[in-house]
Amino acid sequence: MPHASIDTVDDLFALLEQCADAWDTADRTGDPVDILDHDRQCAQSLRRDFPEDEELQVAGLLHDIGHVLFPGDDANHGRHGAAAVRGLLGPRVARLIELHVTAKRFLVATDSAHAAGLSESSRRTLIAQGGPMTPAEIDSFRADPDFAAALALRRADDAGKVIGLRVAPLRDWRPLVERIAARRR
Repeated sequence: MPHASIDTVDDLFALLEQCADAWDTADRTGDPVDILDHDRQCAQSLRRDFPEDEELQVAGLLHDIGHVLFPGDDANHGRHGAAAVRGLLGPRVARLIELHVTAKRFLVATDSAHAAGLSESSRRTLIAQGGPMTPAEIDSFRADPDFAAALALRRADDAGKVIGLRVAPLRDWRPLVERIAARRR
């Protein structure tokens, strides 16, 4: 599977700027907001609910960059995004980005209300992403040390699709991303 590597915070923010007016589906039949707006909504929700978990907040900000890196590869967008930032932001941020798809599969398998509330776009991509988890996959995921954080990211992901919601501008996230990147040096 091809992957991109983002080596600097400048390169990462240039990619995030490309997420403005980029959509999760080429024909714009997916989410009602562009990827940058969606990711900022997700990150802001995580900042509010988990102020102590900066890596989770940054994962929320970046969780859908794989859609821009490899357009049309819905099944692997989490893996692509994770691979791109792993060297810059570390294994936990990368892992949470990847796990947001895994958490969707878990919630669909274990929470019928969550499954019923998925957007049309999320329902459409679920099959390509592996469908609902099997009982063995559920048990394995529950044992993951980032289980709770991955579920929080997924719930913020599902909620972050509000047209016109006022959120912090992208530039406000840069100091946090720089702080996390500096920990890797």
